[in-house]
Amino acid sequence: MSENDVLLEAFGSSGGDRGVFEDPEVAHLLAVEHRILSARQVQGLKVDTEETPHGIVAKISVAEGVRIARPVHLCFGVVHSEGLQQIEMDVVLEPHSSVDFIAHCLFPNAEKVRHEMIARIEIGEGASMCYNETHVHGPQGGVEVVPKSQVQVGEDGRFNSEFNLTVGRVGSLDMDYTVTGYADSVTELIARVSGSGSDLVKIREKVVLEGENSRGLIKSRIALRDHASAEIIGSTSGNAAGARGHVDCMELVRDQAVARAVPIVNVTHPLAKVTHEAAIGTVDQRQLETLLAHGLCPDEAVDVIIRGVLR
Repeated sequence: MSENDVLLEAFGSSGGDRGVFEDPEVAHLLAVEHRILSARQVQGLKVDTEETPHGIVAKISVAEGVRIARPVHLCFGVVHSEGLQQIEMDVVLEPHSSVDFIAHCLFPNAEKVRHEMIARIEIGEGASMCYNETHVHGPQGGVEVVPKSQVQVGEDGRFNSEFNLTVGRVGSLDMDYTVTGYADSVTELIARVSGSGSDLVKIREKVVLEGENSRGLIKSRIALRDHASAEIIGSTSGNAAGARGHVDCMELVRDQAVARAVPIVNVTHPLAKVTHEAAIGTVDQRQLETLLAHGLCPDEAVDVIIRGVLR
């Protein structure tokens, strides 16, 4: 089976529609390790790519006033047991444009794989971007995932990011996102991660509300079992009148798993407001008893509760 077939098979098993890579109206970028297998642009969307010795450099821009009707599909992966993939991505949304990205990062056979992502994103005035990223890992836990993002959200702009790593062993995750929002902008960062075995999870997300009436939400849902560990740091700063931010972290732990949550709130303007909440603990006993009463065994009941939290 070719690398392309292995990657597409993992893409389909993760819920992706393989037909999008054949649809002339859907933009996409498909890459394995440092090789681009397929790419397509649509009107109003410009994608320049370059292969490097260890990965891909991509520059993506959306023209002013253009709204890309259908999501852009990005698929990156390493299909062998060992490898290094470095993705460097620059994204620019010109004023009053919009685009949604659906990204799949696939490492089904990883035993010693490192995936690095560096993203620089500029969202212009009145522009909107959604980035939904789903990871699929194998059962060995041999993946290092190191995503870093720097995002600027212009006046009245919107940025929504979802990161999902709930299939396969995490391995090691070291995420570092920083978003600066200007006047009337809206930022939402959502992360869902399920760790097991000896997985290590570290997430640092920072939202700086620099403009008047800017809004920001950092929301994380983490489930850990066996000997997995996690440290979640969510930081929000309110630096202008009317700025509103919230940090919401929930971590469920089982077995000998260890979890740590560090919500950081900072306000430098008297008319700004930032709040936080963090909860760490095992599954809710009342929910567990209800599911047991419906005939589920304890492990099944716990899995149902965890899937509900991560949904």
